[in-house]
Amino acid sequence: MLVQDRLADLRRRFHRYPEPAWREFTTTALLVEELRQLDLDDLAIGPDAYDPADRMAVPTEDELAPWRERARENGVDADLLDEMAGGNTGCVAVVDRGGEPSIGVRVDIDGLFVEEATGDDHQPAREGFRSEHPGTMHACGHDAHMTLGLALLDSVIESDFPGRLVVFFQPAEEEAGGGKPMAESHYADDLDYLLAVHVGLGHPTGEFVGGIQAPLAMSHLTIDVHGESAHAGKAPNEGANAIQAAATGVEAIYGIPRHSDGMTRVNVGRIEGGTTSNVIADHVTMRGEVRGETTPLRDYAKAEFDRRFEHAAEIHGCTADVSVTAESPRADSDPDLAEFVYDVARQHADVDSPLVHADFGASEDATFLMQHVQDQGGLATYLIVGTDHPTAHHTSTFDVDERSLTIGADVLTDTVLDLATVDQDCTR
Repeated sequence: MLVQDRLADLRRRFHRYPEPAWREFTTTALLVEELRQLDLDDLAIGPDAYDPADRMAVPTEDELAPWRERARENGVDADLLDEMAGGNTGCVAVVDRGGEPSIGVRVDIDGLFVEEATGDDHQPAREGFRSEHPGTMHACGHDAHMTLGLALLDSVIESDFPGRLVVFFQPAEEEAGGGKPMAESHYADDLDYLLAVHVGLGHPTGEFVGGIQAPLAMSHLTIDVHGESAHAGKAPNEGANAIQAAATGVEAIYGIPRHSDGMTRVNVGRIEGGTTSNVIADHVTMRGEVRGETTPLRDYAKAEFDRRFEHAAEIHGCTADVSVTAESPRADSDPDLAEFVYDVARQHADVDSPLVHADFGASEDATFLMQHVQDQGGLATYLIVGTDHPTAHHTSTFDVDERSLTIGADVLTDTVLDLATVDQDCTR
């Protein structure tokens, strides 16, 4: 089993090289370097781990190129970069002893477009492992997640675990783009259990959650509004103002009626368009999203979102196209498996506040894997390893308490090993 200092060193190494969705070239290379030192039965990298056609929110080649070049500058092997051509990052690691049960564990690997803090009160800056990629940061704990995945594999390999362990090192969680291809790969088939892992989320060090409830189904959307340009002073009547249509659409979507079946959310978070003050804008691109307490509620909100933008564009003589960039369904943690994880966690000396369940209130594309396993008759849960974090997730001063790495690795390992002693319904 990896000791605390080794876990911290791994986490700090990952922390220095954050990369956003489908650009995790250096990250994947660091993982592969560690995984090739383990006695694995299978290691699938990039397109060998999933079908690239199943990916969502894939960047353009122009967006991928600078990150691939940066990885080359970081010393990533050219052959490995070729394996990840087109942004096919991430990997799947398998230990297969030939028996039962078959357990999947999902950890995510991507970073965020957040500029990391530089002050001495921020530990990564103070201790020399701040992000080396400007404008990008591990601001959500995925560096810790990868560390936990490696620690689990190391411990299970050293044990007498009789079954099959599949660890999904999944790219593109922040864009909801990587869960679907992982779930549709053959590695996700015939799993008896699926454990998805996250740190923090408001839960402090010493707290451990067996399974979240109520993740929101979500769709990331791109909205393109097309109009006609014209001189804003001389002939404004000859134009069709895409900015005006976009503004009408944004106002309209916030008026989508509440639904009697549950909660919905809508947002437009980015708007780009126009050229200068004296030209009627002929094109606007927006990024938005809808969420729902259930997958049908998400679909309701999306249909209303589409309809309102279409009508807003028509009013102003424009057209609007709304397309899905990425999305994820709702999938709840199975109560029996969540309680099983809770029972394991509460026996750990450093877990002083075990919880069976906690509400989530956000979205996660691990739900694709959870739903796939559940549809095949298995059980799935999304567990939380508590960790102190000085500020909220997705902020420039986010950090994790490295003491929680040992707690998470121990509880994960004990959970996997103990699941080998129970029936599939989690009864001992």
